[in-house]
Amino acid sequence: MKVRDYAFLWVGMLSSSFAMSMQTIAQGWLVYEMSASALDLTWVTLAFMLPTIIFSLHGGVIADRLPKKPIIGLAPIINGVASLIVAVIIMFGNVTFWDFIWVGLVNGTVMALSIPARTAFIPEIVGERLMFNAMALNTATWNLSRILGPALAGFMIAIFADGNTSSTFGVGLVFFVLSFLYFVSSVSVLFIRHHGVPEPRKKESALTDIQQCVSYVVNSPIVGGLMLLAIFLFMFGNSISILLPAFNTDVLAGGPDDLGLLMAAMGAGAILGSLTLAKLGNMRRKGRWLLFTEALWGFTLIGFALTTTFTQAVVAISAIGFVSAVNMSLNRSLVQLQVEQHMRGRVMSLDMMAHGAMPLGMLPIGYISEVVSVEAGLAASGALLFLCTIIVMIMIPKIRTINIGFVTPAT
Repeated sequence: MKVRDYAFLWVGMLSSSFAMSMQTIAQGWLVYEMSASALDLTWVTLAFMLPTIIFSLHGGVIADRLPKKPIIGLAPIINGVASLIVAVIIMFGNVTFWDFIWVGLVNGTVMALSIPARTAFIPEIVGERLMFNAMALNTATWNLSRILGPALAGFMIAIFADGNTSSTFGVGLVFFVLSFLYFVSSVSVLFIRHHGVPEPRKKESALTDIQQCVSYVVNSPIVGGLMLLAIFLFMFGNSISILLPAFNTDVLAGGPDDLGLLMAAMGAGAILGSLTLAKLGNMRRKGRWLLFTEALWGFTLIGFALTTTFTQAVVAISAIGFVSAVNMSLNRSLVQLQVEQHMRGRVMSLDMMAHGAMPLGMLPIGYISEVVSVEAGLAASGALLFLCTIIVMIMIPKIRTINIGFVTPAT
């Protein structure tokens, strides 16, 4: 935080993370109240994730070709306007399931085109020596928003609904607040001095840039393996974020304030995990730790699916938060340190595509949750994450050889 530009980048990320966390809880609650369908929750998520598959690589090309500062400044303005429109519809119109579909498409497209630039911006600002600490702080900040954002949204909905579960007034207020937060994120970027100008290189077509990135990842067992692990964790590990509203209602018989507390508990565990990784940033054998935490993530998901009381669920979801924070921070830091600067934007766009892989896992998991039970869906996702991690560990043994993470003979 002593790096001035990083401090302002952090403020922008904090505001956007709060907005996204509040939006997740608000739209999840309202969609499930309108339809009582776990599959509808999956479709809303699909609307957000689909653009990441379509546009992420284009976002990487943009990040490696254009100054990064304007990109990350414009993105939250677009999200803020879209959220403001939804807020007005909820408060003064007749909100429908399709309103959450179109705003999800807008949010997903904007993130796909801007997140590669924001992520590739970090090592340019702080340098490689501070990368693990910066990424750990990023994850801690994101998870702080997962604590306070959902809790604030859940309590706002509960207070203003005043016992009427069909009330949309509280959800409308939440969207007004998150719109404001997006605008704060945009303003903070104005104070960043570093423009993130890309390194001079031969100008080639966008298609050639994408082909070079794919070839780079495919021909690097370590980078390719890290990307594969990221795909699996987004396909199966994040199922809890999507199905939690259904689990809270159907299994725990909880309200919106209980849902907010559950997400806050997951965020609390994640903050502890992020701070632990920051403290152990120079630890060795990072590849083995990465594989271990991803497999453990699968086990903790199964454990959560077996809970039957609110207290048990809080303990289990806190463990999920801890393990997931350590794993995701490790993965993203290792990817950043394994690639050259002129490729970082495009490689991080592939990381965004890993987000887009979530629906590929969530559609069958959502179907199991709809036909069998939410508990069965969560348990299946945990088992699949564990099995896929073991397969990657066996098929790509070089991941186990990653030591401190830097591209030096010592690694």
